[in-house]
Amino acid sequence: MAQQPTQNGNIDELPKHIGIIYIDSRREDFPTEAQYISEKGADTDAAEIGKYLQSLGLTVYLYPGNADLPAMLYRDHPDMVINLVDSVKGNEGLSSAIPGVLELLDIPYTGADILGLSLDTNKFLVKKLLQQNGVPVPHYQLFVKPSARMDPTLRFPLISKLNAIHGAVEITEDAVSDNERHLRERLRYLIATYKQPVLVEEFIVGREITAILLEGKNKKVYMAEKVFTKAEQKYTYTTFNDQWLAPSASTFHYSKYEDPLLREYVKKAFDVTNMYDYSKFDIRLDQSGRYFFIDTNCNPAFGPKEFDVALSVILDLYGIPFTEILKRLLFNTMRDAAGKERLSFPA
Repeated sequence: MAQQPTQNGNIDELPKHIGIIYIDSRREDFPTEAQYISEKGADTDAAEIGKYLQSLGLTVYLYPGNADLPAMLYRDHPDMVINLVDSVKGNEGLSSAIPGVLELLDIPYTGADILGLSLDTNKFLVKKLLQQNGVPVPHYQLFVKPSARMDPTLRFPLISKLNAIHGAVEITEDAVSDNERHLRERLRYLIATYKQPVLVEEFIVGREITAILLEGKNKKVYMAEKVFTKAEQKYTYTTFNDQWLAPSASTFHYSKYEDPLLREYVKKAFDVTNMYDYSKFDIRLDQSGRYFFIDTNCNPAFGPKEFDVALSVILDLYGIPFTEILKRLLFNTMRDAAGKERLSFPA
């Protein structure tokens, strides 16, 4: 006789066979080394996460997110998969193809669906959705051409971001412009190199907070301030080098942060951008105490604390180990598929 459900789930609800889909990153698919660096090593990370799953007694399949994926999934038909793919053939816009395949094969999966991933790869559209739903964002403009007329209401300093690429790619020490001449130079380089529009937004001088949302029976938000420890600069923010080429401890550390108002903003942002299971938000707090959402990630970097990813590092501050996150994710994905109520995450 099966056990009665508890807040921690029953062991017989766990999948027996689970797949992990990871980015099939190849250097030739990316226009720059920086973008490749932000995606490489996905196979190794997937294998490490697989070890955690094997410790739970599960059979694990590892799948690269490429053209062979449908046939491999059809062959094995795992009970569910963990989707870690945020780009296909070097294109983040194609990442929504992965949940599309899983939907066709009726395989439950973690994270955002087709719509959620599609939205996430268009920062301009996300800004619009947040703005129209009362979530504060910096003033912004999308540039399709470097010579496009500049909105006269924009105020320097301005930061330039690739509209369809995450991972802090091209967020260099030179990303913030103090004048139009420098901004135009940045726009020419970014548009010519990456063949995509650039989102320009007012740089918010102040503090930076990262929020992690975990969705179970209800939504739990865990927040931490980035306390920067690197040498003082004119504008302080996390660069590509900080995120990928230097240990984060050498440039910043996280400290718990609490504010009920910001928590409600995070929940609303999660809903209006069609996210699911877990997400990450970056927010700036200006010198007047106003919040501005500067980045959203529907399927942020996922893995244990030793991966140095924000999700696990911040949750560790709250005493929540990666194994607990992982088990809840598995339980909830399987309970969704069975039409059962989800489990809550720890307070």
